[in-house]
This record gives sequence, structure tokens and C-alpha cells, in this order.
Amino acid sequence: MSLTAIFITIAALAAGIGIGYYLRRVIALGQRRSIEIDIKQMLVGAKEEAQKILDESKKKAEERSEELRAEEKKKEAEYKKTEDRLVKKEELLDARQVEIDKEVENIKIKVEEIKKIREKVDNIAQEKQTELERLSHLSETEAKEALYKMLEQRYEEDFLIRIQKLENSNEEKLDRRAKDILATSIQRLASSTASELMTTNVAIPNDEIKGKIIGKEGRNIRAFERASGVELIVDDTPGTIVISSFDPIRRQIARLALENLILDGRIQPAKIEEVVEKAKADINKIIKEKGDQAVYECGIFNFDPRIVAIIGRLYFRTSYGQNVLQHSIEMAHIAGMLAEELGADVAIAKAGALVHDIGKALDHEVQGTHIEIGMRILQKFGADERIVTAMKSHHEDYPYETVEAVIVQTADAISGGRPGARRDTVENYLKRLAELEALVNGFEGVEKSYALQAGREIRIFVTPEKVTDVEAKNMARDVAMKIESELKYPGEIKVTLIRETRVIEYAR
Repeated sequence: MSLTAIFITIAALAAGIGIGYYLRRVIALGQRRSIEIDIKQMLVGAKEEAQKILDESKKKAEERSEELRAEEKKKEAEYKKTEDRLVKKEELLDARQVEIDKEVENIKIKVEEIKKIREKVDNIAQEKQTELERLSHLSETEAKEALYKMLEQRYEEDFLIRIQKLENSNEEKLDRRAKDILATSIQRLASSTASELMTTNVAIPNDEIKGKIIGKEGRNIRAFERASGVELIVDDTPGTIVISSFDPIRRQIARLALENLILDGRIQPAKIEEVVEKAKADINKIIKEKGDQAVYECGIFNFDPRIVAIIGRLYFRTSYGQNVLQHSIEMAHIAGMLAEELGADVAIAKAGALVHDIGKALDHEVQGTHIEIGMRILQKFGADERIVTAMKSHHEDYPYETVEAVIVQTADAISGGRPGARRDTVENYLKRLAELEALVNGFEGVEKSYALQAGREIRIFVTPEKVTDVEAKNMARDVAMKIESELKYPGEIKVTLIRETRVIEYAR
């Protein structure tokens, strides 16, 4: 390329650059003017909008000011009316106060007048009484006494007749009322009066079980009778073993133990003793449950648990063939009804009736009558003294101290007097057997004794460490002699004394 061409190219580039710069500047200036125009237009619009808003605000402010001024005028008018009413009320109150003051003054004046009139009346009455005493030569007291004497002399016979009629009428009403109360109480409580039996039957499935119960040479039946204190009769009734004992607790223990032995099938002396001990524990559990049921049924909840347990023992005790616990519960209900009718303490009457025979649960173990034993039990375990007072008079051994004591005695007579409720011969029979066992247990060395065969035999178990074979023979004779001298009984009583030495060792 030639130099000329290069110069021409450079000149063209310089001219292009200059022209481009100029065009750019022209465009930028045009855009600037356009922006300035837009800004000016926006400022003008903003000023117009601001003026418009300002005008509207002023207009609204004026309208609100007018409303406030109107409300203020209205409230001022209301305040004015209220003020006028208060002024009028104050004026009325002032006028009323003036009237009241006038009335008070009038009343004071009238009171003074009344006092003066009363004084005059009192003076006149006193003068009249003085004049009467002067004329009659009697004082007021002497005149009253003379008048009373005159009336008594005139109407003495009428008074006596009237009093006699009232006494007869009241006696008839009281007698009728007492009969109504007793009849209502008896009618409201109807219960079974079935007497207790002295035997219990246990069914056996087959004769094989009967043979196991008897055991080889009768060793099982002897072990059972020794452990339970009852008599087993296995030959009289087919399919049934009869348990005979005058003590119902022993019968129940024997029944439960025999049923468990039959179910287990393993019948031998060691197992018999184990099952009998378990049956005793189960019966003790039943005794506790029966005691809880009795106090709950009677609505008595403040007894010591030990008293409740002794009450439960009455479930297995009879009196003249009547179940003592059922008799006591029945008495509690009757006593509660009587106490309601007579206005006495229902809770004390019911509690006294429920525990009136509690001593019978231990009378074969403790010295004294069942009333004395019961009193000691209740006092020992913190029973309310009012309950002791209510229960101790039910056989009239102690005087009646409260109306609840009379109610308990009456309830006892009602419950025991139901037709068929009691059998005197049964109670005498049980008493004779209990006396027989108590007499034998008094000998030293006797571990336990059981009256069997309706009292025709007494079996005595002695402690071998305390009684030798020779002493056992002499003791049997002494027991027989003492029975002959102290007890009355039909026929004869067989005395069987058993001294057994048992040694147990374990091979390991």
C-alpha cells in the first residue's frame, strides 16, 4: 500500500470519529432536555395534587369543627337540664328535711305526754292496790294464796277425775303406740328362721375315694379326725361322708379340707395335716369377709378391724340353733327402726345390737359370761362407751342406763322370739359338749381335746414331753373321775387319751 492511501485511511478514521462524537453529543443533549421537561411536568402535577389534598383537608376540618361545635352545644344543653333537676331535688330534700324535723319534734312531745300519762296510771294502780290491801287487810301475795286455796278446794275433785282420765288415756295410747312400733319393725324385716344342723355332708364320687379316706387299718380317718377335731361317718349313707361336730368352725374346716383332699386324690396323714392347716387359713379369710359384710350391711364403719374380725367368727356360731351373726344383723336392723321411731341414737342402737353377742365368739376360750367377754373386747379395742352401755343389758344382767340399751334388749327379744328361730335342746346340747372340753383342757399337759359322738366320747391329745406313759394312764382315770363328779350326762362317756411321739429327720 502507498503512503497516500494510508493518509487517506487515517483521515477517514479521524473524520468518522469526529462525526460520531458530535452525533453522540447531540443525542445526549436532546435526551437531557426531554428529562428536564418531564421533571418540570411532574413537579407541576405534584404541586397541583398537593394543593387539591390541602383544599380537601381544610374542607373536612371545617366540617368536623362544625360537628364538634354542634355536639358541644347539645351536651351543654343536657348538662343544663341535669343541673336544673339536681337543684329542684335539693330543694325538695331540704323541704322534706324540714318536715321530718317537725315530725320528730312532735313525736318527742307525744312521748313525753305518754310518759306522764303512764306515770299517772301507775300511781292510780298503786293507790288502788294500796286501798284494796287496806280494805281486805291482805297483801297481794296473801290474796293470791287465798284465791288459789279457794279454787283448789272447789275444783279438787274435778282435777283428780281429770288427771285420772288423762293417765288412763295416756297409758292406753302409749301401749297402742308401743305395739304399733314393734309390729312395724317386725313387719319391715322378714328373714329366714332355719335352725343350724350339727352335721355336714360331703359327696364322694366313688367307693375307691371312700377307701382312701379310711386308709390302711383306718390310719387316714384317724389322722383326719385328730387334725380337724371332728368325727367322720363313712358307712351310713352311700356316696356321702357325714362330718359330725358340735363346733361349726371345726365342721367347716373339715368340710373344706375333705373336699380339697378328694380333688387332690393324695390322701395320707402328712397331706391331711397340710390340707387341714390350709383350710384353717381359708376359713379365717372367710371370717374376715363375713365381718366386713356384716358391718357394711348395717352401715357401721367406725369399728376397729379386730372387732370386725371377731364379729365374723359369729358366722360359724349358733345360739339355740340360730346363727348368731344372722341374728345380730337382724337385731341391728330392728334396733335401727326402733331408734328412728323413738328418736334415739340410731348409730349407737345398731352398733350395740350388732355386737351384743360378740363374746360368744370367744366364750369357749376365755373365762366369764359372753356379756363380760364382749364388754372386755369392746373396751380393749377402743369401742365407744355408749355402745358398751347399750349392749351389756340385753340379758338384764346390768341395769338399763340409756334408751338404746332398752332398744337392744327389745330387738333381741323380737329376733329370738320368731317362731322356729331357736331350739332350747340344741343349745343345752352344745353347752354340755363345750363344758366337757373345757373341763378336760384344764388338766396340765393337755394339748387339745375333742368331744365326739354327741358327747359319748372325749379324745384327749397330750404333749409327750410333759406327760409320760404312766402319767397318761393316771390322767385318763383322773379325767373320768372328774367328769363323773362335775358333769351331768346320759349314759356313759368314753375317755380316749392319746400320747404320740413323732420324730422327723431329713436325708439330704
